[in-house]
Amino acid sequence: MTRIIALALAITAGSMAHASDDYVKMDSAKAEQIKTQLTEQGYDVRKVDTEDGMYEAYALKDGARYEIYLDKDLKVVETKMDD
Repeated sequence: MTRIIALALAITAGSMAHASDDYVKMDSAKAEQIKTQLTEQGYDVRKVDTEDGMYEAYALKDGARYEIYLDKDLKVVETKMDD
């Protein structure tokens, strides 16, 4: 019985550690902020989503496709040109 309780606590603690501050939640207001911010930089934003604890925007600029990753404070942390 003690082992079962210990296992349940370990699973719960592991789940809580996984759901850290790195998690970002997508809502329509954040998506609009991201679209506005990137549009001002010359991007044509097609889609905004979340991935790996960051916001991810799919956009076009000068005929090229980009994946733009933003942190929870909406700062661009990585930009990839999509082939």
